[in-house]
Amino acid sequence: MNTLPCQGCKGLCCGPVPITGKEFKKIQKKVKTFPRKIRERLERQPRFFGTCIFYDIEQDQCGIHDVRPEICRAFGYHKELVCFRKPELATKEKISFKESPVGYLSIDFTWKDF
Repeated sequence: MNTLPCQGCKGLCCGPVPITGKEFKKIQKKVKTFPRKIRERLERQPRFFGTCIFYDIEQDQCGIHDVRPEICRAFGYHKELVCFRKPELATKEKISFKESPVGYLSIDFTWKDF
């Protein structure tokens, strides 16, 4: 399977990120395992408005990759969520998520919630 060329994007496509209640709990659990230095480094990073609070600008990667929300897993592969660097990967027609979102990372949920 082809992968997305996320290196160098600086998180411009990472937001706003809708999350479900289950995803919120998974992310909370993951963040609680972060060493304090990693959490503080992520919290301090400046971001564009709406960019996911877990996007690690310094490392140019997702800080919660293994528990990232379903929308992040679908990004780039669906015609409604096209990667501007590799649009040919967007071959799937319709996105159907299992649950409705309860809010958005960076807007409804911020570091104080984790």
